[in-house]
Amino acid sequence: MAKKYYYEGLEILTPLTISSNEPHFDMTTVSLKTQRASQDHQRWELSFNVLSTEDDAANLFLSTMVNFDTTSTMIMPQLVKESSTNTLFGTITVAANATAGSSSVSINNSQNETGVLPKGSFVKFEHSKVYITTTTLNLSNSSSSQTVGIYPNLITAVSGGDAFKTGDDCVLSYFKSIDNQMGITYQDGILSNIGTISLIEAL
Repeated sequence: MAKKYYYEGLEILTPLTISSNEPHFDMTTVSLKTQRASQDHQRWELSFNVLSTEDDAANLFLSTMVNFDTTSTMIMPQLVKESSTNTLFGTITVAANATAGSSSVSINNSQNETGVLPKGSFVKFEHSKVYITTTTLNLSNSSSSQTVGIYPNLITAVSGGDAFKTGDDCVLSYFKSIDNQMGITYQDGILSNIGTISLIEAL
């Protein structure tokens, strides 16, 4: 994560934890076979600290106590390192309709954009869910369209012409976790720290 990302205007520090919460259920039969099932529901959960100073103390303190019942947004931090050689430029769209439950989407490159979106990049469509790519999208090797794999499977159908959002256009909608500590710690009378911030994706 070479690029800097921000939470409420404050720089996010590493280590940054991004977890996938997808409940699974195991059952062991009397013959010792394991059966596993999932409800196909998934959300991203983030935890991190921020770089803060005494000047931020009031806003930080309030952020631990207010607006827990409303969603906020921030740019989704990317796991893969961004550079001019692996960043998509211009407007990339969905090439064809894809139904809910699909594990891949066809991407339109009618504008002949170049660039590589690496496997493991967070992306979005027209709905609020954030996905991660399971394959690399190399537009330089494509004449018009390519298929890119995503996780989790689409929770909502997408249509041809819908935006395919990457990089800073991939915006996470989140709730603050109710497990966040409510308060602030002063160190040496100068620095202020609200501890670890935990966010859950708003679906």
